[in-house]
Amino acid sequence: MKKLLFIACLIFAKAFAQDSITVQQYIDSYKSLAMAEMFRTGVPAAITLAQGIHESSAGKSDLVLSSNNHFGIKCKSSWTGKSVRHDDDASQECFRAYDSPLDSYKDHSDYLRANQRYAFLFQYDPLDYSAWAKGLKQAGYATNPKYAPILIKTIERYHLNDFTLLALNKLNDTSNLAANTPSGSFASPNPEVAELVRQVSNNTSLDISNTYPTGVFDINSCKVLYVEKGTSLLAVAIQNHVSLPNLIGWNDMDATDICQNSQLVYLEKKQKKGNKEVHEVKAGETLWQISQQEGIRLSNLLQYNQLSNASQPPIGQKIYLQNYAVQTSKVIK
Repeated sequence: MKKLLFIACLIFAKAFAQDSITVQQYIDSYKSLAMAEMFRTGVPAAITLAQGIHESSAGKSDLVLSSNNHFGIKCKSSWTGKSVRHDDDASQECFRAYDSPLDSYKDHSDYLRANQRYAFLFQYDPLDYSAWAKGLKQAGYATNPKYAPILIKTIERYHLNDFTLLALNKLNDTSNLAANTPSGSFASPNPEVAELVRQVSNNTSLDISNTYPTGVFDINSCKVLYVEKGTSLLAVAIQNHVSLPNLIGWNDMDATDICQNSQLVYLEKKQKKGNKEVHEVKAGETLWQISQQEGIRLSNLLQYNQLSNASQPPIGQKIYLQNYAVQTSKVIK
């Protein structure tokens, strides 16, 4: 009997350890995106990560694998995008489908920010993850009566509030991390978090520009990678079994090998049309960067908007991604 109990404990411990590894991998993949979304919309990074972990089974659920839906958001009457059918509270319910995890994370933030029933949440202190978790349940985000405790336990177990603190630039040194957890008895944060803390305490910039997952993912139904500055395109081509000339051509780049900046690199030809009607120009964006972000060929983007590659549209200008612009696009001279 004792032997059987010992074996059962070993099996449980192994499964628990494996689950922890899977969750940590998910956190490592999406922590920067959660912080970026917090900057953009105010949804606490800890809440976003906890919901993503729970709703997607740390990226392993059938729903997320079939549709990139990390947050279990159903279609609702206002949804006009792609969808999939999935069993949930009822059989074959309609769920939103996305071209990439990035789109799912953005839609989750926008869904909470734009929906009036969640408006009261944004009055809470973003560090008060308990109030946010209970508020989400109160507002009807999930039907599971244990939804709030599940989120709270996840946040505390994996120190997810550290990422909310980092996004707020409120971490001064690594010794504060334990004090910021409810009991102060949790394990020390992982080295990556500690390094981000040091960047903040030294008044260096906190780089969250990489809001993309690691590895190959999809944008506008095209396979793409996010690579860091200094990456060899030849190495990317060899690793992904494509030719260097094709890789350069698919990405509308001049002949080169080393990436001069961190960027998206497409592993196949981009689409002729985007998956949305327009893109509004943000500060510092070039037409090439927009074509990369939206997964549309630069030549088609220029054609739709009657622009040249050297054109620089002003901030807020609408760049058409599917059809010709209704009027000639403005440019900065």
